Amino acid sequence: MTNESPNSVPPSASLAPSISAIVPARNEEAVIASCVESLARQPEIAEILVVNDQSTDKTAEIVRRLITKTPHLRLLETQEVPAGWVGKNNAVFLGAQEAKSPWLLFTDADAELEPGATARALQIAQENSAALISFSPEQVTESWYEKSLIPFVYCRLAKHFSYDAVNDPSSPAAAANGQFLMIERDAYNLIGGHASVPAEVLEDVALAKRAKAAGLRLWFGSGQGIVRVRMYRSFAAMWQGWKKNLYVLVGGSPSAVFRELESTIPWIPLALLVLGFKIPIATFLGVCFLLVRQFTYGREISRNQYPFEFIIYYVPAVALYAGVLWASYRGHVKGKVAWKGREVAVTLPGAPR
Repeated sequence: MTNESPNSVPPSASLAPSISAIVPARNEEAVIASCVESLARQPEIAEILVVNDQSTDKTAEIVRRLITKTPHLRLLETQEVPAGWVGKNNAVFLGAQEAKSPWLLFTDADAELEPGATARALQIAQENSAALISFSPEQVTESWYEKSLIPFVYCRLAKHFSYDAVNDPSSPAAAANGQFLMIERDAYNLIGGHASVPAEVLEDVALAKRAKAAGLRLWFGSGQGIVRVRMYRSFAAMWQGWKKNLYVLVGGSPSAVFRELESTIPWIPLALLVLGFKIPIATFLGVCFLLVRQFTYGREISRNQYPFEFIIYYVPAVALYAGVLWASYRGHVKGKVAWKGREVAVTLPGAPR
């Protein structure tokens, strides 16, 4: 969800500790230490609450070791997920109930904050009288499938979630990214916190909508130079993650899915390439049209702060996007998707819960 990068230069002097950082963690042994250490380097964070969500790996053990050198770090444990709740929402709600600071920062275990990140967030809050501040993190991509799908998805989401519209109090548009979502405690309580969106797969967007509907100011922008995330470390995890979220992100209706497929798949070049089996000149035209689409994509990812050379992944990006969007649609129609070893019940937007 990136359009233009905000001024990410942190203020020269840090502010007094006034933030409780809340990190839900389910089987995050590969990343939890880096996340906690990046939070511990933020002077504005008064406490770090890691909520271990029934991990079966060494997540809790790693956090316990970190507590010895990070006095303001605490480890909380969830029990069974209550009926009608998504596991992550239950975990962060537990953390929010235990938090003591006037600001709550919800962040994911795979997120790493750059120095000055929370100072910058507090500065933005003060300058804009905002009660909710969220950054769309800089995305770290290493494998071919990450370089294919991640930039393509975020370029599409930039068309659905405009920073300017979200930040305009007169616009009904609302969005946030749960990888860095900071909200005033009073505002969080006013809108009912995560208890008001217990079954929402996109709890970040749902909270932002409730906050804006309550008349609170939002600020949403690029996290380039502020927070970075490598979201997925395997193809299976990447597929599951976007299968869980993408249908709702693009609009949450069959018509929205078909509009996305219509606008993203290069139908004319593909038709010409097929026609080329009978009319050779059509192959040449199809290749030319495809190269134009690829170059246009290169300009788009550059505007969204991804390397231009990622255009070489255009064709697999389209294929992966179309595939996972259709899988997300089918999963939501069936009423369930899988995530981190759990089956998540989902409902179509507007359907009774």
